[in-house]
Order: sequence, then structure tokens, then C-alpha cells
Amino acid sequence: MRAPDALDWDGYCARWSAAHGGYDPRRAPSLVRGWLRLGHTLGSALLRAGVGSPNTVTLFGLLISLGVPPVAALAPLGGLWAAILILLAAFADTIDGVLAVIADRATRLGQVYDSAADRLSEAAWVLAFALLGAPVWLAVAAGAVMWLHEYVRARATVAGLPDIGAVTVAERPTRILVAIFGLLATLFDDRAATLTMAIAVLVALVGLGQLLRAVVKALR
Repeated sequence: MRAPDALDWDGYCARWSAAHGGYDPRRAPSLVRGWLRLGHTLGSALLRAGVGSPNTVTLFGLLISLGVPPVAALAPLGGLWAAILILLAAFADTIDGVLAVIADRATRLGQVYDSAADRLSEAAWVLAFALLGAPVWLAVAAGAVMWLHEYVRARATVAGLPDIGAVTVAERPTRILVAIFGLLATLFDDRAATLTMAIAVLVALVGLGQLLRAVVKALR
């Protein structure tokens, strides 16, 4: 059976907005908007090629992320290969959501799978930095604050938050870029893993503050 034509960018944004509490991705910061647009392009190509299962792509991305820690520990270019794996996993994480929207295959269970896969992936990335020399307590703190960011949003939605609350500086694209550039930096400086986790904690705390402010305003 021929795969259905992918929606154009405006049609995708309309469906994405409907699935995310009415937030229009065309109004998102340039980094987030650009990432979503790239995902739409790649997802559209996959859909035309007959790949239409979002859950399959989610699982593929998770498996790639779970390979990041052992690959990162390989000398001397572990950081480079681990960064490439995160980039591939990030593409998969974006494309699964795109497929769910443009192929009209979004499900509530799929959203649970995707969220769980994201958290497990980020835990694997944080573990990689610990293996590369970052203090364990700092790596755990980075993972915990990133997790808390998403937990607050999820609980606020259950409590009646009408949309995603706010697009913060600590959204998924930012975490991906911090991880990738941090891993690449470890090729040149032994202290890069520690510095990356410190930056991750700082960015996540700022993002959490932005989100909490929006949540309090919306639910008060």
C-alpha cells in the first residue's frame, strides 16, 4: 500500500499544536523551531518511503542511546563516536513524533513510550559523562534536574495546565546540543565532562524556574 503523502509544514504545525495544548511551534524559539522543521523534513521522507511506525523509531532511538556509555568509554575517540550516536538518537526521537503527527498515528500509549524513552536516553548520556570523569554526584544532579523539569510539566498538565506552559531554555534540543558538544570537548580537555555536567545543571535549573513561573501563573 502506498504511504500517504506527508503534510506540509503549516499542516504539520497545526496538528502538532493540537497535540500540545495549542502551542504553535512556529512561535517557538529559533533553535526549537529549526529542530522541528528538520524533523518534519526527515519524517516526511520516511513516510513517503513507507516507514510509518512511530514506536519502532522510538525503540531504535532508545537502543542507540543505551550504546552511548560503553562507546564513550572507548579511547581515544570515544567522545566523538558517542556524540555521533546521540545525534542519531536525537533524529530518531524527533522523527517518531513527526511520524505520529503526519501519519495520524499518535496514541496516548505512544506518548508514554516516547517520554519513558527520552528519560532513559538522557540517563544513559549522563552516565557517559560520569564514565568520562565527571563527578558522580554532579552527573546525578544534572539528570535529576532534567527529569524534574519534565515531571513538573507532566504533573501540571494533569492538574489542568492548558498547554505546555512555556518553552524553556532547557528543552530537549538544548540538552542534546549540550551533550553532543560536551562529548566532543572531552577529546581535547579532561575537565570537559565535569564542565559539561555543570552547564547542564545550570541550564536545567534556569529552565525549571521558567517552567515553574509559567505553571504557577496558569494554575493559580
